[in-house]
Amino acid sequence: MYANYHTHTTRCNHARGSEREYIETAIERGVRVLGFSDHVPYPFPNGHESGFRVPRALLEDYVVTVENLKKEYADQIEIHLGFEAEYYPKFHALLLEYLKPYPYEYLIMGQHFIANEIDEPIYCGGKVGADVPWRYARQVIEGLKTGDFTYFAHPDLPSNTERGQDYLDAMEYICREALALDIPLELNFLGLHDRRVYPCHDFWEIAGRVGNKVIFGCDAHDPWAVADPATIESAEAWVRQHGLQVIDRVRLHRPNM
Repeated sequence: MYANYHTHTTRCNHARGSEREYIETAIERGVRVLGFSDHVPYPFPNGHESGFRVPRALLEDYVVTVENLKKEYADQIEIHLGFEAEYYPKFHALLLEYLKPYPYEYLIMGQHFIANEIDEPIYCGGKVGADVPWRYARQVIEGLKTGDFTYFAHPDLPSNTERGQDYLDAMEYICREALALDIPLELNFLGLHDRRVYPCHDFWEIAGRVGNKVIFGCDAHDPWAVADPATIESAEAWVRQHGLQVIDRVRLHRPNM
């Protein structure tokens, strides 16, 4: 595995291990590029703090830690600083303004909620109604069209629903629009290893047929998960089964402000 851009830290409250352990595991397993992309601290105007994100009070520590390790390991591995973020239309400009002073290099879209998590908290990874796939599809494509996201993580998250024609049409809309925007879709290793509702065969059959670019993402919440050989083997089986077009790296970019 050449690159993994999807790595978390303990600051999100559901990961373990030190940044150094993630880096050392990556080096040991031959990874050339490692991106840290912990859950972004969203600056909600009412002071709400998400329990699954980096708290705002720890943002500076996250940035400084990764930047220092980037310099320390520069002759062994290429390290990048990013965030995994939802696209919330109501708060997106506020988020970008909040992050502007920091030297982050990219955003990954990881859409766990639609609308947003404080006005209408609909979590897409649980049991959802039949209207959610299309609502999800329209919101994430609106977000991807901003040009602010480097790639789209676990795009098939809302697969725990009745996968009728509406679901299939919504997922094809995502795939076709992502292809037109030249935005890669992530085959998520955490979902593979934990046997979650994603990856979803229905979704990846569509992505293979449409011809989307696909990037592997470890979604590592534990050092062992960085380029885990067994999970790579499983991901490669999905690639063969669905005829996916895998790329091994992406061009990182900050949002346009």
